[in-house]
This record gives sequence, C-alpha cells and structure tokens, in this order.
Amino acid sequence: GYYFAQAPGRLRGGQVGFPAVTVMGTENAMLAATLADGHTTIRPAAQEPEVDDLIAFLRKMGADITRSAPDTIEVEGRRRLRGADHRVIADRIEAGTFIVAAAVTGGHVTVRHAPAAHLGAFLEVMDRVGVSIQRDGDTIEVRGSDDPDAYHATDIETSPYPGLATDLQPPTAVLLSRATGTSRIHEAIFEDRLEWLEELARMGAHVDIVDDHHANLTGPCRLRASEVEMSDLRAGASLILAALAAEGESVIHGAHQVRRGYENIERKFLDLGARIAHVSEG
Repeated sequence: GYYFAQAPGRLRGGQVGFPAVTVMGTENAMLAATLADGHTTIRPAAQEPEVDDLIAFLRKMGADITRSAPDTIEVEGRRRLRGADHRVIADRIEAGTFIVAAAVTGGHVTVRHAPAAHLGAFLEVMDRVGVSIQRDGDTIEVRGSDDPDAYHATDIETSPYPGLATDLQPPTAVLLSRATGTSRIHEAIFEDRLEWLEELARMGAHVDIVDDHHANLTGPCRLRASEVEMSDLRAGASLILAALAAEGESVIHGAHQVRRGYENIERKFLDLGARIAHVSEG
C-alpha cells in the first residue's frame, strides 16, 4: 500500500524528529522543508555523507540549509529553487562490495575514485580480518589471498554513520565465512537483514542465526555452487560475491534486486575476469 498526503497551500516549517536516526527520513524532511514557509529543525538528523551531499546540492539550488550540529539540520524555507549542476559523490557501498570481491576471490583489484574518507569503519574491519589494502588518496588497491588461513574471524556491529554501514554487513559476512574462527554479527539497524544468511548457508557457509539481530559465522568454509534467491539489493550483491568464490556454477534468481543499486554490475565483473551472465527469467 501507500500513503496519499496533501497540504492546503504551502507546507509550514516546524520541529521534525524521528524515534531513530533515518537517512531517507532526514532527506525527505530536508526536501520538504526547503520550500516550506518558515524555519524547520530536523533532529536527530542522519550524518551519512549522502545526506551532506544532498545538502550541498540543495544549497547550489538556493536552499538555506545548514548542519548546525552533528545531529541537527536547520532549514529556512524559500519561495523557489533554481537549477544547478552537481556531481554526486562516489558510492561507498559499491566500493566496499568490490573490495570484498577481491578479498574473497583472491583477486587483485584497484578501486579508483573510491570515497575512502567515508569508508573508515569498513576499512578498519578489513584490516582486522587481514585483507591487504593499500590506499593512495581516493585509490584503494586490494590484494586477496587464496590461503585458507589468511583471514581471521572478527566481530562486527552495524550502526549509523560513521559506524559500519548496514548495507556493508552482507558483503562483509561473505568474507567472514572465509575467515578462520567464529565471527559474530550484530545487525543493529534492520530486523530482517540477516535472513539472507540462509541462502549463504545453502552455499556451504556455517551459519547460526541466533535471532533477528545476531548471527554467528564459523570458518573457513569452502563455498559451493548452488541455486539461491536474492531477497534484496545487498543480499543479491553478496550472493554474487559468494558465487564468484564458490566452486562450480551458481544460479541466482531475482536479478532485478541487484540492478536497483549497482550500475552495469555484470559488465564490471566481466571486466575483472569473472564469468557471469544475466539470463532472463521470462
């Protein structure tokens, strides 16, 4: 279903709050407030770099919007906005996905124009696991390892920025399935974000889903080809990573899921040497 909302005339500014930090909630409140009458305060406001990038874009269009504190955004409504040119920041989640791809396949991948400054918590996890990463500005060079003892188990917990992004939990879980020891995952953002691990288990991962927010992964395990289903965007990308690391040919249903968030993902993996093809499901 959906909601239909209508205001008689222009919106009015006011206090906007959320029971928990939300990126899309913050961004939608900002968009509404830019053309509302009066002043709007958004608190708690998400601190993700994508939110600040939207603030920068709206300012170019003439919006009066500032982040007055890390968790507070102030907006003074305007009568109209103007057109502007803006280059969107690089996708930190896609960059993280390809970093894990190199790690789990034993590949050597260079990610250029990566938003390294926005990947601090994720890169810290990669360091704990033992992934070889070299940074040079916004270029990240990754050298994966085929040694089954190269990677070490570690515990991870997702949280709002600047913590580990929930969207990077699924790719990281694939890597942890290849690490020696038991890793504990605490998914603190979404309640259903661990369900996809059942598909990873079908590929040979040793998974124990404790509850909606906690799971254990014990490795290293040899992933095997399987027929699995993408339940959402990030799970879909992660199953592709698992399939690339597995022995044999895998079939992953629900390709439309991953296309929502990754542009030309098949072409990028083909360029990296993967054998991957999109097959219509009719």
